Amino acid sequence: MTSKPSVLVTGASTGIGAAYAERFARRGHDLVLVARNTARLEALADRLRADTGATIDILSADLADTTQRVAIEARLRDDARIGILINNAGTSLGGTFIEQAIDDIDRLVALNTTALVHLAHAIAPRLAQAGEGAIVNIGSAVGLVPEFGMPVYGATKAFVLHLSQALSLQLASQGVYVQAVLPAATRTEIWGHAGVDVDTLSGVMEVDDLVDAALVGFDRREPVTIPPLHDVGQWEAFEAARQAMIPGFAQSRPADRYLATA
Repeated sequence: MTSKPSVLVTGASTGIGAAYAERFARRGHDLVLVARNTARLEALADRLRADTGATIDILSADLADTTQRVAIEARLRDDARIGILINNAGTSLGGTFIEQAIDDIDRLVALNTTALVHLAHAIAPRLAQAGEGAIVNIGSAVGLVPEFGMPVYGATKAFVLHLSQALSLQLASQGVYVQAVLPAATRTEIWGHAGVDVDTLSGVMEVDDLVDAALVGFDRREPVTIPPLHDVGQWEAFEAARQAMIPGFAQSRPADRYLATA
């Protein structure tokens, strides 16, 4: 890519996605913005065109809908100008697992995991062939903390982290950078989806601060960026402990603690 690549941002109409769109436009990138709310996308695009001169395309789609998602996948496969994917679209649910309707759970899983995988899969082969490009997957610190009591949402975000780390290991040698971004509580509309008043929470990060921090990690090519974690040594220790277990998984017999006693 001889010029700056275009950036496709999902969930771009508000919150984290809109902030990413603004930051990349100000960095001189053209944009493809994807979300369900066309009016919001148009308002954002008009403002960014006026402020930055960026060329901005709008694609209205519900990524949880397979039929609507196909057009976005095709754009990622076929448009060689797009060199960065910001996989940001996602949602949450309120209530406990047994209180949540299975149809709502299906939609959450479809948006937070299936759509994210499909879009990454649509662009990755082309980026690998070009030998450059980036995929940014927005996960959540909740994926590391089952104690937060968000079993399905947290599981989808654990999926995002695992997928991102595994893709990073596979694609880095082909020139493709993959970043997982793990926010904690951030002031976005997702709280309303879960029936939570964000103003009642403490330690909530503003969207601009989150995205600016995530972009520092992006520029440094961090595989995992956790903006709210001040002690990076804790993450490094977590990763070291996980990796230390790997050789122990290759065993032909169960651990002694699982053997029947006489």
